[in-house]
Amino acid sequence: MTQRIPPPAADDLTFPYPDPPPPGAVAAVAPGVLWLRMPLPFALDHINLWVLEDGDGWTLVDTGIATDATRALWDQVLAGPLAGRPVRRLICTHFHPDHMGLSGWLTRRLDVPLWAPLGEWAFGRQLAAMSDATFTSLCHALYRPAGCAPDDLALVETRGNVYRRRVTPHPYALTRLMDGQVLPIGAHDWRVVVGHGHAPEHAGLWCRDLGLLISGDQVLPRISPNVSVWPTEPTADPLSLFLDSLTRWRALLPDDLLVLPSHGLPFRGLHARLEVLSHHHDARLDETEAECRAAPLSAAAMLPRLFKRALDDHQFFFALGETLAHLHHLEARGRLRRIMGTDGVTRFAATG
Repeated sequence: MTQRIPPPAADDLTFPYPDPPPPGAVAAVAPGVLWLRMPLPFALDHINLWVLEDGDGWTLVDTGIATDATRALWDQVLAGPLAGRPVRRLICTHFHPDHMGLSGWLTRRLDVPLWAPLGEWAFGRQLAAMSDATFTSLCHALYRPAGCAPDDLALVETRGNVYRRRVTPHPYALTRLMDGQVLPIGAHDWRVVVGHGHAPEHAGLWCRDLGLLISGDQVLPRISPNVSVWPTEPTADPLSLFLDSLTRWRALLPDDLLVLPSHGLPFRGLHARLEVLSHHHDARLDETEAECRAAPLSAAAMLPRLFKRALDDHQFFFALGETLAHLHHLEARGRLRRIMGTDGVTRFAATG
C-alpha cells in the first residue's frame, strides 16, 4: 500500500456567499453573473444554476430536472428578475437530468439554441430514447456479475429507465462546446475546460476577467462528485479519467478563482479542494485494496464496507457504480485481479 501525504484540511475553503437565493429569485455573485436555485427530489435537494449577462440579453447555464415544480420556478424567474431581456442561448455542462433535464422545454419555450459538449448531448439523447426493457437488460448484465441480491435486482425492474422520466426530449440540434474553446458572452470571454469521469465530457466555464469558474459537478465544495461505472459502459475506468482531470485543472486554473458549483455554496480555495478530492479517492482505493487482500470480494460485498450509512434506492445504485469504479481502477493499475466464480459472480483479489 502506498504511503500517502496527508491531505489539506477541508476548512481551507471560504464561502463569501453563505445564503442562497430563495426559490424563484436570483442573487448576484459578480458583475453580470446571477445565481438561482432549483429543488431536486433527492437527498441532494437542490441544484445551482447560473445566468450570464449577454449584451442586451441572457445566457442560461443548466436547467434543473424536468418536474412541474422546476417549470413553475422557471416561469417565475423569466417573468420576474429576467424579464425585459431576451435569453440568447442555453448552455448545459453535462447530460445528467438536473443539468439537461429541461433543455428541450427551455429551448423550445424561448426559441434559443442549446450549447453543450457533443458527447454529453449525444449520450443524453441516446439514454432518453432507450426503452425500459433495454435499459433494465443492460443493468442486469452489469449488476448480476457484481453480486447483487435478488431484491436489488428487482429494484432494477421497478425503476426502469429513470433518466427518461426525468428529462424532456432533448433538442435535435446543438452548438458544440469543446475543450479550450473561448465563448464571448457579453463583455467577457469564458473558456471551456472539459473534465472527465463524472460525465463523458463535462464542461466547466472559466472567466479570467471576472475570476470565476462555473465548475458544474466536476468540483463540489463539500461532497465528492459521483464517479461510477454505469450499465452503458460496463468495462470503463472512469476514476482514472476523473483523477487525471483533477490534476489537469489544478495545473491550468488559478487558485484564487471564485468557484460556482452546481451543489453547495460558491467558494474560494480551488487548489485545496482539488487536493482533498484526490486524497479522498486515494484513501478509498487503499481501503478497497485492503479489503480484497483479506478475501476476494464482489462489488456488492464491497459496497457496505465503503458506504456504511443507510442508502435509499437512488443512492444504492450510485454507490454500487462508485464501488465498481474503484475496483476497475485498481485492476487497471495491477493492484487487483478479477476472479469469475462458478456462481457467475465476479470477485476481486489483491495481487500483491
